Amino acid sequence: MAKPNYSFEKRQRELAKKKKKEEKLKEKAERKTGSGAADDVGPEADEAADGAAGGGAAGAPSGH
Repeated sequence: MAKPNYSFEKRQRELAKKKKKEEKLKEKAERKTGSGAADDVGPEADEAADGAAGGGAAGAPSGH
């Protein structure tokens, strides 16, 4: 039996998460164009929190 490639599986999960997040942000941006500027505060705060938590797990800080 072949040895599982966990790195490949992890990368695929990360790509799927990134794609889903981009789609959500795109949908929010489309909705925002029809509404007021009050939506600006929420997504930026959420995005900053997600970036801090997700970046540490993915190893992004080592890239800086």
